[in-house]
Amino acid sequence: MTSDRSTLEGPLSPVFLEASELVGKRWTAAIIWALFHGHRRFGDLETVIPGLSARTLSTRLKELEAAGVLERHVFAETPVRIEYRLTEKGLGLRAVMAALADWAYQWAAGQQPS
Repeated sequence: MTSDRSTLEGPLSPVFLEASELVGKRWTAAIIWALFHGHRRFGDLETVIPGLSARTLSTRLKELEAAGVLERHVFAETPVRIEYRLTEKGLGLRAVMAALADWAYQWAAGQQPS
């Protein structure tokens, strides 16, 4: 789906800057990527994203929840179980993340295009 807003011409919009700052924060893309594979608990995210501290994970999860990218589900069990899953808005980032992954494998690893 393309629109005039998706062209690379013209000034940067505040909406674009806000979105790029949210997704561009360290570890945020990794968290979103991990959640594409389904709902996960806090400890699961710590396990699948090596090097991510619990404090940073907690901060990023709160930011993404506030932005409407993910939702936090609390299950009334003993002990309490909390799961995180992407919202429709978060799932809308799939094409963006796939494009970023393609770019990373082609360019960020130091490879030149064929």
